[in-house]
Amino acid sequence: MAGHSKFKNIMHRKGAQDKKRAAMFSKLSREITVAAKMGLPDPDMNPRLRLAVNAAKAQSMPKDNIQRAIDKASQAGGEDYVEVRYEGYGPGGVALIVEALTDNRNRTATNVRTAFSKNGGNLGSEGSVSHGFERRGLIEYKPEVGDEEKVLEAAIEAGADDVESSEDGHTIWTAAEALHGVANALEKVLGPADNVKLAWKPTLSVTVNEETATTLMKLIDALEDDDDVQTVWGNYEIPDEVMEKLG
Repeated sequence: MAGHSKFKNIMHRKGAQDKKRAAMFSKLSREITVAAKMGLPDPDMNPRLRLAVNAAKAQSMPKDNIQRAIDKASQAGGEDYVEVRYEGYGPGGVALIVEALTDNRNRTATNVRTAFSKNGGNLGSEGSVSHGFERRGLIEYKPEVGDEEKVLEAAIEAGADDVESSEDGHTIWTAAEALHGVANALEKVLGPADNVKLAWKPTLSVTVNEETATTLMKLIDALEDDDDVQTVWGNYEIPDEVMEKLG
């Protein structure tokens, strides 16, 4: 299993537990509010907001919650979040990029640094690992939308760059600036996607053994349990047999 998506990593391993679901909704709401504040509060006129709303819908977030998050952007005295990126190394030399939305940089930096140091990692400076990643658009679909040939044909027609299909579903990669257009085109053919977002795609991956994967998952869990952390991206590959042992 490739190391990229927060939802895939956490929800796949633990299931949709109530606590995780509430935390996920909180993170999705924060992204919606920030996106609405940075542009128009209309998803049709604000590409980032549309992506945020689509991601929320894909996780079955209620419409009322989505609208409240949009409305919050125009309210006076609300939280003022800033985007922060942290980079570092986990166990086994795995490169990690942590994206956060925070209203307190010092708190978030301390929490992220602590998570790395307590779980076999080291927090680096900005740019220390991102040179090994590409900024790309990521669209994910469940396997039920169609077979590999159908999805590949739709992706090519929509202007995507690459498609990876497996029994777990379909992952479609685009240029970062083309994500909004490709996602819209695919939605007309395949329906709403499970996940649509900007991603950090590693240029080279590191395959980890069971011992390293166990520690790595603890680090990722610690990072993702922080309210300020939105997404954790990594360049790791965990073999299927190791994933089965990890549960």
